[in-house]
Amino acid sequence: MAEAKRDYYEILGVSRDADDATLKKAYRALAKKYHPDMNPGDAEAEKKFKEASEAYAVLSDADKRRQYDQFGHAAFEGGAGGAGGYGGFDFNGADFGDIFGDIFGDLFGGGRRGGRANNGPMKGANIRKGVRITFEEAIFGCEKELDIVLKDPCTKCNGTGAKPGTSPETCSKCGGKGQVVYTSQSFFGTVQNVQTCPDCHGTGKIIREKCPDCGGTGYTSSRKKIKVTIPAGIDNGQSVRIREKGEPGVNGGPRGDLLVEVTVSRHPIFQRQDVHIFSTAPISFAQAALGGDVRIKTVDGDVIYTVKPGTKTDTKVRLKGKGVPSLRNPQVRGDHYVTLVIQTPEKLSPEAKEVLRHFDQLTGNTLNQEEPASESKGKAKKKGFMDKLKETFEE
Repeated sequence: MAEAKRDYYEILGVSRDADDATLKKAYRALAKKYHPDMNPGDAEAEKKFKEASEAYAVLSDADKRRQYDQFGHAAFEGGAGGAGGYGGFDFNGADFGDIFGDIFGDLFGGGRRGGRANNGPMKGANIRKGVRITFEEAIFGCEKELDIVLKDPCTKCNGTGAKPGTSPETCSKCGGKGQVVYTSQSFFGTVQNVQTCPDCHGTGKIIREKCPDCGGTGYTSSRKKIKVTIPAGIDNGQSVRIREKGEPGVNGGPRGDLLVEVTVSRHPIFQRQDVHIFSTAPISFAQAALGGDVRIKTVDGDVIYTVKPGTKTDTKVRLKGKGVPSLRNPQVRGDHYVTLVIQTPEKLSPEAKEVLRHFDQLTGNTLNQEEPASESKGKAKKKGFMDKLKETFEE
């Protein structure tokens, strides 16, 4: 009995309203996974590859997809080689060109078919360097000097890499193009894919006699000091780009860039969130109750803030314009938010304790709350000062 054919949408793992881009992405993933060249001798993988190819061939064609949506597999029974078979399916009109250009490039290490040679001018690679700065330096900006190793064109061979008196030769394998074309057989026939030439590594040139100073690389390395300006308002993890201080370009291309990644040290008092700064400031009970001036630390130095009478602990105040400068406009700064925390004294003199007890008596007598009747029953009544005085005179 012939095996029932699976639904094309199910094969590709897409919904019935999937667009062309979704179909192509789904098929490309399956084709790369089950391609026979990646699974030699695996009959099941080959079957799934052909199954996915047939599904994509139908669903990527507007007319065939419309017929399939209306009649299902019956719409193609005349040309599909019988139910469950994929060998005789007509793939005419299916758009496999760019997909298999990508797939075969991934499989064999080459680029897309028809890709241009890469021996033209190319920008050099970027160099990454890290620098650590303080919290204040991040707020106001600073200058740092970096010690890095940079490559420069060799002065002995003028960057050719060849021994003085000789010249690089055109690569015979690629003819100076820097790329070679390989032909491979696939399920769909002969496919050409382009790879970087293994002999000249894409340069199109072969150096027979290498320069003794640079070893044929065309570059010499030296240690240099570079000053970098850290802008005010930079945050942890952000980078400063210094143009054309990276690796030298290839074939006359410009140098790459130097990317300086900034690490900001933690501050013992301040915390930062975007352009705002947060901190806490201790105030005494007297200051909270009666109000008064307190000294608050900011990145600009200490400021005097007047606390309102009756201030509660964890009250937040805003110091406008005392935050972080904006990277786009250093004249604009965020705010500094301060949480006021009432400090409870741990050590009090006898005089201070007596004054505090007197204060408590005047404001609620919280230190001498009467116990509930159920708890005081059976307990001897504690003698107060007047009771003791009375007993003294009675004696």
